[in-house]
Amino acid sequence: MGKRRGSGGCATLFIDRRHMLVFGEGIAMNDGAGGTGCPFTGMRKTIREAEATLPDAPRIEQIDGVWHVRSLPAVREVLRSGRTTVQAGFNAESVRSSWMRRPILYVDGEEHRQQRAKLARYFAPKTVDSRYRDFMNVRAQEIVARIEQLGREGEVDLAEPAMRFSVEVAAQVIGLGGADMRGMSARMERFFAIPALGAQGGVDPLVAPPSRLMSLRGSISVIDFFVQDVRPAVRQRRAQPRNDVISHCIEQGYTDAEILTECVTYAAAGMVTTREFISMATWHMLSDAALREQFLADVSAAGTKNRYAILEEILRLEPVVGHLYRRTLSAITICDGEDKYEIPENALLDLYIRAVNADPDHVGESPMGICPGRPLPSRTGGEVLSFGDGGHKCPGQHVALQESDEFLTRLLQLPLRLVSEPKIGWADLISGYEVRNLRLRVG
Repeated sequence: MGKRRGSGGCATLFIDRRHMLVFGEGIAMNDGAGGTGCPFTGMRKTIREAEATLPDAPRIEQIDGVWHVRSLPAVREVLRSGRTTVQAGFNAESVRSSWMRRPILYVDGEEHRQQRAKLARYFAPKTVDSRYRDFMNVRAQEIVARIEQLGREGEVDLAEPAMRFSVEVAAQVIGLGGADMRGMSARMERFFAIPALGAQGGVDPLVAPPSRLMSLRGSISVIDFFVQDVRPAVRQRRAQPRNDVISHCIEQGYTDAEILTECVTYAAAGMVTTREFISMATWHMLSDAALREQFLADVSAAGTKNRYAILEEILRLEPVVGHLYRRTLSAITICDGEDKYEIPENALLDLYIRAVNADPDHVGESPMGICPGRPLPSRTGGEVLSFGDGGHKCPGQHVALQESDEFLTRLLQLPLRLVSEPKIGWADLISGYEVRNLRLRVG
């Protein structure tokens, strides 16, 4: 099994220039050397020296039985091949339980499709806008007001208020909205601070929450989260169902343990990752005055499209989850241009999201720089594959973008300044980044 030439059966990605938005007098690419072109100067901050990247690394290669895929069309093809590959990331292969159903993150095939269809209504754009925007608006104003107060008196670390906001929004969608928000935020911080075994047997601070839950079921933090947050919400929803995930789980006959597992899964997706993106977007816009100015040029609903284009471009450049993993159920063929690769059954594929989001063959010039509205392949969002693709594409995409927009449009209107350069930490299992020590002053 391996590589062979010939384009027969290989799809081609076409650049869709209708995706381009106009900023200022026109959009062009950042040449990365201070030349004319895209008016923004920001470059990727999450660079790992040990990680192979394009154009120097092979686009597809096999190392010690693992297929490393750095080609945008090939990765997208794998993610959309729901019948021939299954989830292998987030410690999926260590999560095996005969006494409880697996959370949606770990399910594939028809079972996954059915679960996904039933949950889709909670994450639809119109639902997110009509049901949660007012809540996001009010809480963003209140939390940013607190940041302003603390920032004028001294310094404030953005990680805590960003986490608080992300926790509260996710809690609304999940059905934990009646819980003690401040306490739950602290409990989730403690829970995700617990090391767990990663896929290679090492300790990973961002290993998949459900597998951590199963390996640390007796830990104080899990019990605390269940007793203080999940169980009261379940009791409340059993008595009075609402339009949220917990009510859906009860309707489907989930046990309390299964509901807890789903809550932890959604907590990871909706709390920790959004906190990191808010921190990263803040860092970029405080480092580039022109980018910040463009983001704030119109903070009304009319300016949403341009603001989202900036957020999506930052997310393309800095995907919070840097790798996804799949395992083949049968032999498959993936394509990169005219090259075909025969992947055998039961092969593990490491999909380099950070690399494909900067694939120079498909995302235009200066792939490591910020240029919102760059021409992209057709049917490709501005964030490229930062939310994944195919059946396991992140259902909370619209929630994440909307809450980030609501928070950042208020935060960045403050006269903020960075106290010092933040630090980047890494979680090796998925190459997820952690922005730490992003300390701010106001005034």
